[in-house]
Amino acid sequence: MRVGLNTLFLLPGEVGGSETYVRETVSAMPQGAAQWVVFTNFENDGWFRTLFADRSDVSFQPLNVRASCRPLRILAEQLWLPRLAKRAGLDVLWSPGYTSPVRLVAPPSVPSVLDVQYRRFPEDFSPIARRALDGLLQWAGHTAAAWITLSDFSRRELAAAFGWPLERIHVTPLAAGADFCRHGSPADVEALQRHGIERPYLLCVAHTHPHKNVEALIAAHGRIAASRPHHLVIVGRARRGEAACRAALSCHPHPERVRRIEWVSATDLAALYRQADWFVFPSRYEGFGLPVLEAMAAGAPVITTRCGAIPEVAGNAALYADSPEAESLSAVLTEALSFLPAERQKVIEDGHRRAQQFSWKRTAELTLDALRAAGQYRRGP
Repeated sequence: MRVGLNTLFLLPGEVGGSETYVRETVSAMPQGAAQWVVFTNFENDGWFRTLFADRSDVSFQPLNVRASCRPLRILAEQLWLPRLAKRAGLDVLWSPGYTSPVRLVAPPSVPSVLDVQYRRFPEDFSPIARRALDGLLQWAGHTAAAWITLSDFSRRELAAAFGWPLERIHVTPLAAGADFCRHGSPADVEALQRHGIERPYLLCVAHTHPHKNVEALIAAHGRIAASRPHHLVIVGRARRGEAACRAALSCHPHPERVRRIEWVSATDLAALYRQADWFVFPSRYEGFGLPVLEAMAAGAPVITTRCGAIPEVAGNAALYADSPEAESLSAVLTEALSFLPAERQKVIEDGHRRAQQFSWKRTAELTLDALRAAGQYRRGP
């Protein structure tokens, strides 16, 4: 099978879990299971060539377009990519970044649509971006042979939102990477020192998109700060919800105990998970919720919400807030920080077992199954 991989959307270091999804899924594909043609942009071409330097089954087709200029990137995807995909003799084109060529008929098109966040939380997007994304998804839905998503929750959301047939929406859950499955080492302490982190601390990993609800966690931390010594460490870049986070910080009784870090390497992030007293994920909406699995794999006990696909991922291995509001988050934080060591250890062990139920190998297998099925759907009635 000859598979095209549309990475025109991918801007390294900027697209969060989508980057991890593409990198880990393709890396887990067994050699020879498919021949890959990776369509790259100006910013990610070198990144992909380095990543797959030892893969004889991967070739590259660069398009000299910048992902950072979204209008031109979308034009290239709609006008230029279909011609290149047809010329490459592909059996299927996989577009893992939501959008795909609208008029592509040959080869069959399989977009990954991870959620409908733009509809549930429109404030995450500009009005123009929201309308463009909705139009592209609606139009591409008429020509896609199948779709891939990450959870049963998202599968149902997509079917309800667009009327896509459930049997053509394939679920390929994610997994924690190898960096998060290793035991701790003295280097963990060095990682904390490198980023100026003091123990004890609570950890949150999220860009400040409105749906990530980071401002509620800041407010919840402020409620318990007088009675607990814990710092709050937030790893993530500023996004459209940053103003709300700054407002929450301005009301925090001890803002100096909130540490903001834009980015850390996967190795350092694993160390931050392992050394945290609790990992807190306060999101109001998730199509999957990969940081929850990463934290569990690394050995951090998890506090989170029952929003979106999170319970599907965390199962019974996390503590849940009654709601994503600051009051409920502070209540579950107070409960968790009162746990005896044996109680906290049980949450860690339950989380570790839960994380082991997911693997990138399985993600890759399910993705290949979906791509193979696309040709059958195209030939069907």
